[in-house]
Amino acid sequence: MDEHRPDLGERAVEIVGADPFVRAAESTRFLQPAVYCASLAGWERYQRTNGVPPSFFAGHSLGEFAALVAAGSLDETDGLRLVATRGELMERAARQSSGGMLALVGPGAAAFGAEASAFGVALAADNSPDQIVLSGPREGLEAARRAATERGLEARVLRIAGAFHHSSLERVLPAFAAALEEVTFRPPSTPVFSGVTGRPFDDIRLRLAESLRSPVLWRQTAIELHRRGVRRFVEAGPGHVLLGLLRRTLREDVELMTMDDSEVGVA
Repeated sequence: MDEHRPDLGERAVEIVGADPFVRAAESTRFLQPAVYCASLAGWERYQRTNGVPPSFFAGHSLGEFAALVAAGSLDETDGLRLVATRGELMERAARQSSGGMLALVGPGAAAFGAEASAFGVALAADNSPDQIVLSGPREGLEAARRAATERGLEARVLRIAGAFHHSSLERVLPAFAAALEEVTFRPPSTPVFSGVTGRPFDDIRLRLAESLRSPVLWRQTAIELHRRGVRRFVEAGPGHVLLGLLRRTLREDVELMTMDDSEVGVA
């Protein structure tokens, strides 16, 4: 971060009121700005080292903000303010509920997601054919965990204090919608996919607001990108998580690259 975008890190401290990188493990209030800044630093590195302009951008949940900045739709400082506000509002919602999130992995995970409502929880992310995330009250998640384990799925409670991408965030939507109205969005120079629809953004403000309570359709996004001819995927943000999900979804003829170590794999 310091090497590629030290100025953005300094701005984050001013807007958040503390160093989000130092306090990222404390709460989503700090984690979201830190991930946003790291993603833009990765994008800066990509631009310096790769001459191939992307045909599309896509981000998983929070990653949509960095994707919109990279596509020229959103000013990066405005994006940082929105992300900081988003993190604060989501943390507030988490404090007002006892919800959580549960990841399920294994054959049949996507099909299990269709039954989420039977346990009083909701699908929060459809990440790949064999990986989903559920969100909701902890008693409902425990019932879903037991049922999923009986079917041979691996179930893991996420270390997240809150039920995100869930209807419980409805209470903070008006405040976030108001923040979105204060920001200028331009038409993206390159199409950016929305996780709410699995297709390019139509109404950016609407979809960003909806994303707080709607599931992330990452599997559908990957399939649609592949259908449109994309065969090389670069993860600009920190880590390798999204590449792993792409590999599970697109089990054919795709190159996967991360800016962390510049490794390229072929699925």
